[in-house]
Amino acid sequence: MQTAADAGDAATLLAAVPAGRRVALVDPRFVGHVHALRLGLTDPRFAAATVPGALTAQPEARGALLRALRRATAAVGAGAPVVAPDTDPAPDDRTVPGRIAVALEAEGTAVKRPELGSLTATVPTDAGARATAESARDAVDDEAVRLRSAVKAHDGFFTTFAISPYSRYIARWCARRGLTPNQVTTASLITALIAAGAAATGTRGGYVAAGILLLVSFVLDCTDGQLARYSLQYSTMGAWLDATFDRAKEYAYYAGLAIGAVRGGDDVWVLALGAMVLQACRHVVDFSFNEANHDAVANTSPTAALSDKLDSVGWTVWARRMIVLPIGERWAMIAVLTALTTPRIVFYALLIGCALAACYTTAGRLLRSLTRRASRTDRAAQALADLADSGPLAQGVAAVAPGLRGAFTAPAVALLGTLVMIGGALFLPYGSWLTVAAAAVYVVLSGLAVARPLKGALDWLVPPFFRVAEYVTILVLAARSDAPHAVPAAFGLISAVAYHHYDTVYRIRGGTGAPPQWLVRTIGGHEGRTALVAVLAAVLTHAAGFTTALTALAVAVALVVLVESIRFWVSSSAPAVHDEGELA
Repeated sequence: MQTAADAGDAATLLAAVPAGRRVALVDPRFVGHVHALRLGLTDPRFAAATVPGALTAQPEARGALLRALRRATAAVGAGAPVVAPDTDPAPDDRTVPGRIAVALEAEGTAVKRPELGSLTATVPTDAGARATAESARDAVDDEAVRLRSAVKAHDGFFTTFAISPYSRYIARWCARRGLTPNQVTTASLITALIAAGAAATGTRGGYVAAGILLLVSFVLDCTDGQLARYSLQYSTMGAWLDATFDRAKEYAYYAGLAIGAVRGGDDVWVLALGAMVLQACRHVVDFSFNEANHDAVANTSPTAALSDKLDSVGWTVWARRMIVLPIGERWAMIAVLTALTTPRIVFYALLIGCALAACYTTAGRLLRSLTRRASRTDRAAQALADLADSGPLAQGVAAVAPGLRGAFTAPAVALLGTLVMIGGALFLPYGSWLTVAAAAVYVVLSGLAVARPLKGALDWLVPPFFRVAEYVTILVLAARSDAPHAVPAAFGLISAVAYHHYDTVYRIRGGTGAPPQWLVRTIGGHEGRTALVAVLAAVLTHAAGFTTALTALAVAVALVVLVESIRFWVSSSAPAVHDEGELA
């Protein structure tokens, strides 16, 4: 820490700091909470950030910071006020850090201004103002605010009332011992995998241990995010781990339950795969709808207004959050039922609960889409196209086919293709080449559905329809096959493909776009994989080779998508993303 006499001296001192380091400007008159400074000066997600009286710049924003300081010094002289002509700055912008923050924004550098809530951060100009600021600072417990803000806003009922009241203290314990969020995330994954292994024993003791360990894993899952918010330890690796491990834990646990059930004489692999397919399709509905409306213009509707009104009534908020069966409620249900009942009952409960939740959320989104008058952007259309995961076959059809016009044409065509594909797999004789013909029709309809930009009111349904078609077709063909272990092999294939789809979502959310086109082409796109599985079922009818083929395809897809995903998320260009905590 060094003291600068004025803006010119500050520029000189900052220029001497090695280029790869973060720098900060703090007014020596600053009065406030330590956590206010922590929020403003240590969050790694933002190139530049400011709170009243303090400003920070990451290496990528340091050049702009130095230019702003030197321009200010050259324009008005060192130590003089640095206020642009014809402006009336807010009181906090009259300090040197505040003025420079305004100058950075004027140049085009984004400056994050974190919400401080009840925290104090100010630069008093006289003794009376200082006494008032110090009194406000002393009246608020800095550590209590920090703990409260570590808890994610808008969590489910179970997480809010059964986990967060004590998991935040676990997060603080971890922070004080130097543990990182990534280490806690990894511990959560390992615990869940041990739980899956316990479930796979097929014994009552194993099921009880599995239920307990699953709840412990969920506590750690909450703790890693709270630790990240408590200590502001956000990272590119953390974003990747947090985004993918939840799904890996849950689906691995499904597999463990299925293995345990088989050991007990009850084959529930079809139910396990059905639960995974339903959960993954629920997620893609959420992702697709949110991306379609992320930056929509005139994004209002009577349905949305009613939802906002219900949010003002306390009990309805919790009821609606529980209806959708979020991860906390879902894992609690799974853990309790595992310990007390059988895997078959666990999967029945999952299928019924998730189906009801899917109907509730999808119906609400359909109503919102039909009653709002929103104009979707090119970015939203591109996000939906990326989520569609169209491979070379569908892209080839789209390139030569005229775009079909009509407000609901794209989702109608996608739905028709989905019904043709699933209907063929379900009702045609198993191994029939007519199923392959149905797959060819599906390829053509898939291409027609994406031949025009997806900007219609219901075009967000196109990616979910494609997910349903691919996942359910693989499930049905594996279930109808006489090949031994075909359904477990299909479980592995859908897991690999689902990972690719989740990875696509989180890349888009991070603002870096979808995976590269070479990756999508290499793994065939949704229509290519669906058609390939239909061909394999026809060629390898009643043969163990079908299981081998599904396993080989699963391994190939997993290797390609995992290698590229790991390369991306550990690279310096990947975004550091994390949910914000609750405002103090």
